[in-house]
Amino acid sequence: MAFFTRREFIKGSASLGIGYSFLGALFKRGSSISLPKAKFPIVLSSGTHGLKANEAAWKVLSAGGNSLDAVEKGANAIETDPEDTSVGLGGLPNEEGVVQLDASVMYGPTFGAGAVGALENIATPSSVARLVMERTTRIFLVGEGALKFALAHGFKKTNLLTEKARKIWLLWKETMSDRDDWLPPADWRNKYPEFAAVFDELWLHEGTINVLAIDAEGNISGITTTSGLPFKLDGRVGDSPIIGAGLYVDQEVGAAGATGRGEEVIRTCGSYYVVENMRKGMDPDEACRAAAERIVKVNKGKANFQVNFVALRKDGKFGAFSIRSGFKFAVYNERGNNLYDGKYLFKRKGR
Repeated sequence: MAFFTRREFIKGSASLGIGYSFLGALFKRGSSISLPKAKFPIVLSSGTHGLKANEAAWKVLSAGGNSLDAVEKGANAIETDPEDTSVGLGGLPNEEGVVQLDASVMYGPTFGAGAVGALENIATPSSVARLVMERTTRIFLVGEGALKFALAHGFKKTNLLTEKARKIWLLWKETMSDRDDWLPPADWRNKYPEFAAVFDELWLHEGTINVLAIDAEGNISGITTTSGLPFKLDGRVGDSPIIGAGLYVDQEVGAAGATGRGEEVIRTCGSYYVVENMRKGMDPDEACRAAAERIVKVNKGKANFQVNFVALRKDGKFGAFSIRSGFKFAVYNERGNNLYDGKYLFKRKGR
């Protein structure tokens, strides 16, 4: 049985008089909704750190740049910030004290996608994911293979475990059980109030950022990047690098991203579900709410965890919805760079 590369297939098709119009029809996706293209550049990023990501992305968009370059610059701004304990350099490590990063990227005009999972020693996994999309015939590389690919393309190894993240990890290890040999410093909550705050809000940890953008030409792009669940099992990969879970982009409709409990997003194909709801005519807020409600439903009405969805429709309309209150997201458009409170299903106690 003969196998053909995609170049051979296209070349052979042309020699038979089968043009690109035929190939386009052959691979044509579902029907699109009738909406005008975005009339202005816009970038949406999840979390309070979204403001910083937006600033970097907007420099590209306001200069007439492409949305793919913009979302990468936005993601890189957070990935290289050692003070951010949720993404890239400075991200909280797994249970072994090793920082493992996940990221995905999609580009609407080509329907291209790339992702990396459990990537170690490279601070900008979103940039590696973009190269997987642009320089390979594959979509998802993980672990040692992803690292080798990054090094082959000139990325340099970096110690991603900052002193701040190491101390938080060590304190977690010392306080996780009263039956092992590890003991925390006496009165640690008063001695390390900044770490105590991290522990108290761990379930709402901002870990992960979605950056979604539409440029002046209407090109839609998205990136989701994360250091994952703090103190996770070695090798655990969440929703962030999984196309259709932590990120989904469709040029005919728009883009969506997710943060929070990744396993719940994976089993409900969260971001894909949001985009498909927008395709059916739902506003971004409604589409995100439907995804949050679906997760609660499959959990029999109980959800003692957080999941957040953000969405950007191709006409520039945006929205967000969470299972519980407390989520914020940032949008940079002609009105400037502004932080918004996301809508939610349930109010957190004390909030």
